Amino acid sequence: MRVAAAMLLGWTSALLCSSPVPAQTQDANAPSDTGHVAPAPPETPMYDMSKREMTQMMEMNDAAALGKLLVDQLEWRDGDGTNGPAWDAQAWYGTDYNKLWFKTEGLRVDGVTEDARAELLWDRIFSRWWSVQAGARYDFGNGPSRGWLALGVEGLAPYFFEIEATAYVGDAGRTAARFRAQYDLLLTQRLILQPELEVNAYGKDDPARQIGAGFSDLQLGLRLRYEIRREFAPYVGIAWFRRLGKTADLVQASGQDPSVLQAVAGIRFWF
Repeated sequence: MRVAAAMLLGWTSALLCSSPVPAQTQDANAPSDTGHVAPAPPETPMYDMSKREMTQMMEMNDAAALGKLLVDQLEWRDGDGTNGPAWDAQAWYGTDYNKLWFKTEGLRVDGVTEDARAELLWDRIFSRWWSVQAGARYDFGNGPSRGWLALGVEGLAPYFFEIEATAYVGDAGRTAARFRAQYDLLLTQRLILQPELEVNAYGKDDPARQIGAGFSDLQLGLRLRYEIRREFAPYVGIAWFRRLGKTADLVQASGQDPSVLQAVAGIRFWF
């Protein structure tokens, strides 16, 4: 008797579970159990617009031409009997893919421009972090001026090293190469330590400018800057300049020291 009653109860439960339950209709605009309320329709409906109008409204035109001036180093150097101002600056204008790029750096000692250069380059991006640059370079200062054609690459290497590597071809069969690397080490959000390395090499002797074939000079710098604003930062540091190989021999023969260690102080700014 108990077995039969249990079986009957089980069948009844199964039938109740399998019976369809009528769905409850709910107004779409009525608040649900979770308290959600549908948003009101827009007060100002979007109208059809051209691509140019949408680009201007959203300010997201990746083909727009932009420009920047960066004075990375504007400083006074003093040490080893030599002192004077030095500069390292660049400016560019163009789109994300093509830019016109100008670079210049130099050093004045005792009121005379000792060594300086200026480059005008076309910059074309070829990967996410790298671009190729081609153009012309002009050297001036002590000795006769020299002109060069330039071809190189510039970009951001792994671990955020800023790299420049350029080859040059000049008149009378002259060739040269330049490599430069920089790194910004953030001690705090405003205090930044910047080490710098630059190496130059030449394919043939140029005694008129005290340059010998091979690696001609090595420059090391270490600058500590404080960014009062991102666009403006005073700094202090040291700079070591060492002439190498035949270039060192030419400099020593003229009575100069091939190695110079200097203290530097200056400002870095951009806009």
